Amino acid sequence: MYDKILVAFDGSETSRHALAEALRLARLSGAQLYVANVIDILAPFGMGLSYVPADLIAMYREDARKLLEAARDDAKAADVHCETELLQLQSVTDSVADCLNRCAARVGAQLVVLGTHGRRGVRRALLGSVAEEFVRETDCPVLLVRGVA
Repeated sequence: MYDKILVAFDGSETSRHALAEALRLARLSGAQLYVANVIDILAPFGMGLSYVPADLIAMYREDARKLLEAARDDAKAADVHCETELLQLQSVTDSVADCLNRCAARVGAQLVVLGTHGRRGVRRALLGSVAEEFVRETDCPVLLVRGVA
């Protein structure tokens, strides 16, 4: 089935559902699980920000490390071999989807599991969708896991 599964995990409810499904699949297939968290420091501030305080970056990284540690603990409890990775956007033109795509290619993921909010209409147009962008750009099979509505 799958030997390497990548799941994006940001601690949101939808990503928790995606992690649970990725753990289930990894356990069933004996796959190695890769859990990635992408730090997007620019998104909360917009494109006009020219300086991000180092303390803020450190805070984002520490929060992400805690999330990854919790995911690793979940994998251990499920008896799934797991590696975690903290990723960061490389430029203002980079996107979370692009970053995840690079990670999937680098680790040789055979499946990527993403949580999706299932937004529609104006909310989707305004907020965008990492999952939608990722699906449009990747060569890898993707499993979208819908959060609780």
